[in-house]
Amino acid sequence: MTGMDRPRRLRRTPALRRLVAETTLEPRHLVLPMFVADGLTEPSEIGSMPGVYQHSMDSLRKAAVEAVAAGVGGLMLFGVPRPEDKDATGSKAIDPDGILNRGLRALADEVGDATVIMADTCLDEFTDHGHCGVLAGDGSVDNDATLDVYVDMAIAQVEAGAHLLGTSGMMDGQVGAIRAGLDDAGHLDAGILAYAVKYASAFYGPFREAVGSSLQGDRRTYQQDAANRREAIRELELDLAEGADIVMVKPAMSYLDILRDVADRSEVPVAAYQISGEYAMITAAAQRGWIDRRGAVLESLLGIRRAGADIVLTYWATEAAHWLS
Repeated sequence: MTGMDRPRRLRRTPALRRLVAETTLEPRHLVLPMFVADGLTEPSEIGSMPGVYQHSMDSLRKAAVEAVAAGVGGLMLFGVPRPEDKDATGSKAIDPDGILNRGLRALADEVGDATVIMADTCLDEFTDHGHCGVLAGDGSVDNDATLDVYVDMAIAQVEAGAHLLGTSGMMDGQVGAIRAGLDDAGHLDAGILAYAVKYASAFYGPFREAVGSSLQGDRRTYQQDAANRREAIRELELDLAEGADIVMVKPAMSYLDILRDVADRSEVPVAAYQISGEYAMITAAAQRGWIDRRGAVLESLLGIRRAGADIVLTYWATEAAHWLS
């Protein structure tokens, strides 16, 4: 047969496939989420996330050095306080001696500007009720009162060494409030990684174990409804108008259509978070021999990149960076 279109010609060898690849995946695209827990003297593996650990301060430093040496683009730090240190307002989130701020200082001391240090600017790990903000008298989350706490938290995190603040609480106006608070405190160069589009997801389950969450109930009154697509663009546009430096979609794999919508409209870099449940599913299937682990991990990350993410937060960041190098 003559004249037939044959796309397979460009797939015939690895070199040809590499030559015409439309999407790249490099270590610099990857950010490693990390957990530092108060009171630990050695790392503790998270049962629902095999291979991921709550770190002691020493193991946090070691893991950070390894990640930076592998070429990852950044580190996102979450703090896990002792249960007795939680309270209704999450006061340890602001305390310079709270576990997250101590962890940020440790990272800044260990790796400095060799990578991008990101902080989780949210109260859920630190409140005894497990919600992302302070509560009103009727038990609902008080949006505007929470913003005041977020500002103090953000300033404490920047002073501890954070380069970017991850505004994950999904309070209305959080980016604008934090931007104004940082500027008033003289931190004009501190950046905001806005969780612009964050859905209430069943796939967060293992993360709740990772941070020792005290949550009873759910967060559906402030995180987005999985049924809604247009609403994501409204959230994006609000965060951009309020001064977000980077915007993020979370979760990633079940929301690739949303990620594409955001990437098509965003004026700033776009991140996506491959969350704990996504990690757990691939890990569990691979442990049972049902899928090829390395192939599935890299394909999942490439898919998130292809959908439009400039940056991917993934618990495989260090390992994948080694593979890609």
